[in-house]
Amino acid sequence: MLNLAHLPDTVYAIQHLAFEDLGAWEDIFYQLGLRVRYFEAGIDDLRKAFEHPGLMVILGGPIAVYETKDYPFLQEEIDLLKVRLKKNLPTLGICLGAQLIAAVLDAKVYSGDAKEIGWSKLNLAPIENNPLKSLKNTEVLHWHGDTFDLPEQAELLASSALYPNQAFRVGQNILALQFHAEVASESLEKWLIGHTCELRKAQINIPALRADHQSYAPLLEQAASSVLMHYLENLQLQ
Repeated sequence: MLNLAHLPDTVYAIQHLAFEDLGAWEDIFYQLGLRVRYFEAGIDDLRKAFEHPGLMVILGGPIAVYETKDYPFLQEEIDLLKVRLKKNLPTLGICLGAQLIAAVLDAKVYSGDAKEIGWSKLNLAPIENNPLKSLKNTEVLHWHGDTFDLPEQAELLASSALYPNQAFRVGQNILALQFHAEVASESLEKWLIGHTCELRKAQINIPALRADHQSYAPLLEQAASSVLMHYLENLQLQ
């Protein structure tokens, strides 16, 4: 039985796009009796979120970690995240969030050789108690053009056919996922609208991507809920 007695009852989530939210995981948090509060990067003061002793989730977005000149708020995120990770506070990064964690841990984040947009299976690392074990043979949604090297202190959890570093953890409290485990089965259309320029430039077949989502997302929701529960169950709280 999951014991959340020592976990503050609010999950803070950093958004970089209004339509990239906690997806299916938001309902899980509510079912567990946790509240969710969103902070908009570049608009809100992020200090409260990054200093939060409970769970903080850094969500995805189309900007790059290394674009701090164009988007100065990214540097603020990086500086605040450095302090948070040093304190080993519960932190979960998705896509851009994972890249920010990698950068703070002194790993290189850079543009990849190809866009990875679409559904495919992960290659899970053969390690004991892999928190992604429920995703074995499950198609997951990839949506990124950047990638990162594995931080020295991190444990690799998964790879894909295109990119070797898809997920890692540092201890039990810090989890970074390059792919989108949180995506809800009913929410892809807003992604297709919001990211239309990127999809056109990458020559992605939009009807095929939509069809894949309809086929795979319900299965991913089930498997990914186990990932989230495993993570919460193994948090090491002070």
